[in-house]
Amino acid sequence: MMKLNIYVVSDSLGDTAEQIAKACVAQFDTGNYEIKKRSYVLDEETLMPILEEAKNCNSILVYTLVELELVEMINKFAAEYGILCMDIMGETMNAISEKFSMEPSREAGVIRKLDKAYFKRVEAIEFAVKYDDGKDPRGLKLADVVILGISRTSKTPLSMYLANKNIKVANVPLVPESLPPREIYEVSSSRVIGLINSPEKLNQIREERLKALGLTSGANYASMSRILEELDYADKIMKKIGCPVIDVSNKAIEETADIIINILKKQGIRIYND
Repeated sequence: MMKLNIYVVSDSLGDTAEQIAKACVAQFDTGNYEIKKRSYVLDEETLMPILEEAKNCNSILVYTLVELELVEMINKFAAEYGILCMDIMGETMNAISEKFSMEPSREAGVIRKLDKAYFKRVEAIEFAVKYDDGKDPRGLKLADVVILGISRTSKTPLSMYLANKNIKVANVPLVPESLPPREIYEVSSSRVIGLINSPEKLNQIREERLKALGLTSGANYASMSRILEELDYADKIMKKIGCPVIDVSNKAIEETADIIINILKKQGIRIYND
């Protein structure tokens, strides 16, 4: 059987159409296919080479295009050369149009407009990367929120999750052998959040981490005495700062993030996550 080439054609990224194509082809017990995504197809000049390529191999076309001229071009070409094609957005858009009794704007990539919120989100993500794991303490005074915690309390994934909600986050690891940066005591305690985890959970997570690194589980990093020492050290620092403390031992990242956002809002800190 000839290899099937699934052409995903989009006037934006094409991720939605690609995922649909992958989900559909996964229902068939075969690996004899290739998905070829073609993004940002906005004119005839870009579209035609794709169609010419598709007609010369065993292919189907899956597309998410809103420009009627391009849709008609694909349908006409597909009919002429016997290529199967599917308009993923068309029927849904037509149904919505009928219910609203109005025509769609047919503006390509409208869902990904580079608006103010988009740029703020990018800025927050770049901030979280730059000031992750205590890399540069100067970022602590610039952050919307500073997260403290010992190793394996989900500081980094939580920082990235909050960054995707347009919140600038810096996080600082707490290690008994190292004093925290002085800037942490210069930030308002209302902007600082401490994270803790249960000793048992930390022991389990750290042992798994050691295994993933090919190290023995007997290392001091995962020992209960070391974990208790770190938790005690973190507790003293968090009490000195007077910041809220969240136990993440039985919480998903999303749940912890919601708690942090609510804490910040109660403190009167404006959050741009809406």
